[in-house]
Amino acid sequence: MLMQPGAFLSRILLTEDQSRLRAGWRLLIAVFLTGLFFQVVDWIRTSLSMTGPTKAISGSLIDFAVVTGAIYLARRFADKRSFASLGLNFNKQAGFDIIVGIAIAFLLMFLIYLIEYSLGWLKFESFAWQIDSPSTVITYTLRYLVVLIFVGWNEELVYRGYILQTLISGLNLLGALLITSLYFGIEHLSNPNSSWMAVGGIFFIGLFFAYGYLRTSQLWLPIGIHTGWNFFQNAVFGFPVSGFDRPGLFRITVSGPDLWTGGAFGPEAGLIILPICFLGAGLIYMYTKRRKIS
Repeated sequence: MLMQPGAFLSRILLTEDQSRLRAGWRLLIAVFLTGLFFQVVDWIRTSLSMTGPTKAISGSLIDFAVVTGAIYLARRFADKRSFASLGLNFNKQAGFDIIVGIAIAFLLMFLIYLIEYSLGWLKFESFAWQIDSPSTVITYTLRYLVVLIFVGWNEELVYRGYILQTLISGLNLLGALLITSLYFGIEHLSNPNSSWMAVGGIFFIGLFFAYGYLRTSQLWLPIGIHTGWNFFQNAVFGFPVSGFDRPGLFRITVSGPDLWTGGAFGPEAGLIILPICFLGAGLIYMYTKRRKIS
């Protein structure tokens, strides 16, 4: 018996209960909306000659608006779910999760610093305020923190938010975790000084961040960890972060084996990141072990 065209299309496009589009189509819509929004923004920037400092200052806010807007529309109209259902309930617990996430990131990055220093792989040169004026150091550190807050929000909303959760609904948890974390790693392959070691390191970091979501059913803990991870890694302790290097509060020189330290890409491309991720997962478990996971 031949299937009617309408029934055939419904089977391809809709879930079994026909309540919404299948996961793959929803992901395509989110990608299309994000790309479309960025094209519009680029056109506006070009029309208004938003280049140089103007573009640099506005870039993070524009990226935030584009990513959040695209994911919001996809979630509301393709998924037929609320934006908050991605794990964005605003309550007192959200604030605790963000603060604890930042604290976990600080402990992990401080541990990397101590390990490399104790093994002679890292040499401390000076503090930033011994080279630049305190006001200059405070200004660029706070400015960088704001940028990294937007980065943490955008990447967690996309990877551990929309992509991971959409794949879970259409595939299964293990497959969704592996695909999302692998994609997260490959996306960093175009970063400066990247390599397949870096992709592997970012893959495990993606699993680590995802564990924060799975233990809480909210994105606030991974957002806090992600923001603190980038900030303390680079802006404080002076390591390159995902291949991008800028002066931190600690001016350091890393000369240890690239296999362990990650070389110019930073610790995320070194074997040192593996025990750090496992330790971080343990800290997440300790923090959330009394919480009821929905």
